[in-house]
Amino acid sequence: METLTNRTFDELKVGDSASLVRMLTHRDIELFAAVSGDVNPAHVDPEFAKSDIFHGVVVHGMLGAALISTVLGTKLPGPGTIYLDQTLQFRHPVRVGDTITVTLTVADKNAKSHRVNLDCKVVNQKGDEVITGVATVMAPTEKISRPRVALPQVEVLDGPAQ
Repeated sequence: METLTNRTFDELKVGDSASLVRMLTHRDIELFAAVSGDVNPAHVDPEFAKSDIFHGVVVHGMLGAALISTVLGTKLPGPGTIYLDQTLQFRHPVRVGDTITVTLTVADKNAKSHRVNLDCKVVNQKGDEVITGVATVMAPTEKISRPRVALPQVEVLDGPAQ
């Protein structure tokens, strides 16, 4: 079982970074739509999406952005991080089958408040920046090491949503 360990505020250095790589699938879109309730046809209706500005289904921008939170809570700074603020710029669409790399880099620290600003960059497999922004967090001051919680298996059943 994987163990999640944080970096405390004092351990963090400007320039430290962490990344996550993930290929996004149609099932990811379905699950995100089911959980969020965002059933914008640009994401879930291939026939509609053919006629929109992107000429095909695109992944929810906030699904890509949610992976920023994944890095914050599991890698940098890691467990115990308090997410305070986020700016986001959605620069290019993400499509089903794209592999995105989410990279966070410590930009600056405030010792008085234990706040850390992290530059956020999400790129696709071609190297195109698809999401950029800045996250502000309160970094933990104590070391935390916890086993990764095993998530339940999720099954998507076709049929009308309730």
